[in-house]
Amino acid sequence: MKFVKRVGRKLFKPRDVIAGYENPELVETIFLKTVNYKPSSSAWPLVVGAKTVLDFGGGAGLHYKLACRQSQDIRWAVVETPAMVRRARELATDRLMFFDRIEEAADWLGGVDLVHSNGAIQYVPDPLETVKALCSVRPAMLAWHRVPISDEIRREVQTSYLSDNGPGEARASKEKLVRYERTWISEQAFIGAHDGFRLTEQSSDPTERGTQQFKFARHVRAE
Repeated sequence: MKFVKRVGRKLFKPRDVIAGYENPELVETIFLKTVNYKPSSSAWPLVVGAKTVLDFGGGAGLHYKLACRQSQDIRWAVVETPAMVRRARELATDRLMFFDRIEEAADWLGGVDLVHSNGAIQYVPDPLETVKALCSVRPAMLAWHRVPISDEIRREVQTSYLSDNGPGEARASKEKLVRYERTWISEQAFIGAHDGFRLTEQSSDPTERGTQQFKFARHVRAE
């Protein structure tokens, strides 16, 4: 089926193009796919022991769904674009909330055990300043996935299929292309932006070619 899909895309490339993560059609696609997604029961070691998580670029709460499979009491704050926040707020509970500002998400949590971000930092206007803002909420740990790393900072225009955005399979609809800017981030600059934190893990991310994953832990000051 995947082979047929790839061939079909090559032969019949969509003509319609939408731009950016604020586009209502893209937001609705991600929202509906997240609502309908049924995660597997596999464990997620990263969130074991975490009581509060700030999920930067967490869409409509996909990662919260995954975390709840093993921790029903976890509190989760998603930081997203204003358009996604407006659409996803109907899913909010006393343990899941959506914000468009990092500091507001941190204030709601009261304290941040983990900052989690999967394939999002490269789509903000200034990735390094955003990293610094996330570090400023003083989480115990930061975990990054699918970060495009290069020798230097550079920007490019990336194109994806609308149906490929969000988890799982999309319902049948007219396919479109989505275009947005992506930043390749200098490894040295990315690590250096984590002032007050030490790098504990770094490796190639197996889920997306050319990207890396990182973990940082907050420095503990001696009394």
